[in-house]
Amino acid sequence: MKRKFRLTRSIDIERVRRSGKSFAHPLIVLIALPNESGKTLWGVSASRSVGTAVRRNRAKRLLREAARPLIPHLKPGWLILLLARNPLAEASFSETSTALRTLLRQAHLFNDNHAS
Repeated sequence: MKRKFRLTRSIDIERVRRSGKSFAHPLIVLIALPNESGKTLWGVSASRSVGTAVRRNRAKRLLREAARPLIPHLKPGWLILLLARNPLAEASFSETSTALRTLLRQAHLFNDNHAS
């Protein structure tokens, strides 16, 4: 995921956690908050409950890679935070991608012309 799409400031991440609407899946939690700037920014996090640093980094890589092809199909103007859950570290890419698509659909974040 390119840096221009990343949610990098800790104050923004905390604001999304506090004020955003969350959607849960056994592998991922998605928290979304409308953004005034019109750009959609992503943050990815994995707490220590996911496991060792190797497992956390794998989970974050999976989430970023699953989100990358979906970016052009999303509505503009959202701050999106993805939180990895423990089983994600052992999930396949297709399971991760399916879970992320499901959560984005639940949150109504896809453009109207996006069919999947």
